[in-house]
Amino acid sequence: MFIRTKMLSQAAAGVAIAGALALAPMQAQAQETVKIGLILPMTGGQASTGKQIDNAVKLYMQQHGNTVAGKKIEVILKDDAAVPDNTKRLAQELIVNDKVNFIAGFGVTPAALAAAPLATQAKIPEIVMAAGTSIITERSPYIVRTSFTLAQSSTIIGDWAAKNGIKKVATLTSDYAPGNDALNFFKEHFTAGGGEIVEEVKVPLANPDFAPFLQRMKDAKPDAVFVFVPAGQGGNFMKQYAERGLDKSGIKVIGPGDVMDDDLLNGMGDAALGAVTAHLYSAVHPSAMNKDFVTAYKKAFGTRPGFMAVSGYDGIHLIYEALKKTGGKTDGDALIEAMKGMKWESPRGPISIDPETRDIVQNIYIRKVEKVDGELYNVEFQTFDAVKDAGKTKK
Repeated sequence: MFIRTKMLSQAAAGVAIAGALALAPMQAQAQETVKIGLILPMTGGQASTGKQIDNAVKLYMQQHGNTVAGKKIEVILKDDAAVPDNTKRLAQELIVNDKVNFIAGFGVTPAALAAAPLATQAKIPEIVMAAGTSIITERSPYIVRTSFTLAQSSTIIGDWAAKNGIKKVATLTSDYAPGNDALNFFKEHFTAGGGEIVEEVKVPLANPDFAPFLQRMKDAKPDAVFVFVPAGQGGNFMKQYAERGLDKSGIKVIGPGDVMDDDLLNGMGDAALGAVTAHLYSAVHPSAMNKDFVTAYKKAFGTRPGFMAVSGYDGIHLIYEALKKTGGKTDGDALIEAMKGMKWESPRGPISIDPETRDIVQNIYIRKVEKVDGELYNVEFQTFDAVKDAGKTKK
């Protein structure tokens, strides 16, 4: 009887939460304040991602004010430490208790996926500013992404490697959905161009020790190592790559740009020189808008922005512009419609939201790590215009 009572009470709690989620947007409509629940990893292994996005949101609001379409914008920051159970709990609290009109951030894919059913139930937009697995936007009609997908960059670096004298590659990728996306899209394009994968290694997402895997890479004698680790882990990877002597053995580093994240690049030392990656953003992207963005970010926070910062900057821009289009109305369906097809100039270059997939369309740049004025930078040397997510274009 106790068990049945417990089950009933849990069921009742579930109904109560669902009811509260459904009511949340209606209650929120009456507010003069628009609330954004920003869920980010501010501690733990992905903390650099959270800090960059939080900084960029603050910078945008300093530059553009905290009022849009007559409504005051309030950001409520919550730290989920990139743990999906935390993300789900925090998203629920923000929607039910704080009556937020948007949930945003999401440092890793499992976090973005954990919040997806809540966004659907409450009918509020979920703005993904970091996580990069293709499937994310398919998990809720209320998800819009301003970051990237791994498919966008991994297909391009695969084609580039095959065409530029790289015959044999060893791969090292984090063992979770984005790592699998990066590996599969790279492999498909690199082998189609005549390349060979000589070693394939997957490393744990949390606190990986790369050293033993790097020894296997060295022994396989590839022309290059294809690396995907999430933003924040690249510095540790390059430290161990140098310690194991891979930089001296002539084995190049290639991959999507996460491994050469701008906010960590300078600390990697000369071992990073010559690394070639495909990515959406470099702090030395040669546009006037980007120069202004980098100057303002450095002045405010004392560090250079990376690709996570620009994804957060564009995420809050999207929210502001959608609210302008709806005249300050916070109806979730109207906001999502307003976001579909939106185009603008970002510090990374021209971007838009694909109206079909609600995913970002953006330029992907091939870059090489070089010294500029004594500092390490990803210098762009080739541009692929308006790249869509290859994970969805096949469907």
